[in-house]
Amino acid sequence: MQRSHISAAANQAHAAIRTLVLAPSHATVPISLTGAQQNALLRALDRADLEPLFPHLELVQLKHGDYLYDCGDSFEHAWFPTNAIVSLHYVMEDGATTEIGVVGREGVVGVALHASERATCSAVVQAAGYGYRIRTAALRELFNEGGAFARLLMRYTFARFSQLAQNVVGTRHSTLEQKLSRWLLERLDRSPGCELKVTQETMATMLGVRRESITLAAGKLQTEGLIQYRRGTVVVLDRDGLEVCAGACYKAARIGFDQMRNAA
Repeated sequence: MQRSHISAAANQAHAAIRTLVLAPSHATVPISLTGAQQNALLRALDRADLEPLFPHLELVQLKHGDYLYDCGDSFEHAWFPTNAIVSLHYVMEDGATTEIGVVGREGVVGVALHASERATCSAVVQAAGYGYRIRTAALRELFNEGGAFARLLMRYTFARFSQLAQNVVGTRHSTLEQKLSRWLLERLDRSPGCELKVTQETMATMLGVRRESITLAAGKLQTEGLIQYRRGTVVVLDRDGLEVCAGACYKAARIGFDQMRNAA
């Protein structure tokens, strides 16, 4: 059972949060080529294909904890993050959370190509930052026109399904150290540096394990010289070593995105 069935009080709280997210927080900022290209998906478009999107894009602030949409919601906007990171996850009736994917500057959140589509998971801002949003109706119109933008969205959808599939496999067959390594690498891929602001509680919640288990797993990675952990901050010291620890699932999940970039 999904978050939308947890409780009436929780639903009201989430609705209030979503209202804040959907409401403009500042005056409209003119869209520039340089600004839009901070999102890799938009950067993959030629200038002639990107500029027609400008009238439909709006720069918005994405705050930590903001719900972009919840399970069962209709899609009113899609978001192209620049330096924000968004977690896609399910929340069970008992409050247990399972992350199924993560989106940052490489992609887009909330694509719905049919008016009747509803969200099958929740999208929550995990690392604050900015992004460009576009109304879903406008995105559908641009997609239906065909061309480079439509092809790019289809390639991205393939890459996203590949990531989701590998996450399912990894969740079932990986050790906790492998899961934690992959989770950290996925954030590192979408961050400007090697330092991640994240608590043990967040890591435990997203991976669906007890906090004590994360303490042990993070301690092992630190002992091996792969990371340095201090309260609320993880610094990746050896990325190559962390990739080895993460195993095949992390590398396999990147194949679709690599193919998308190479085809652009």
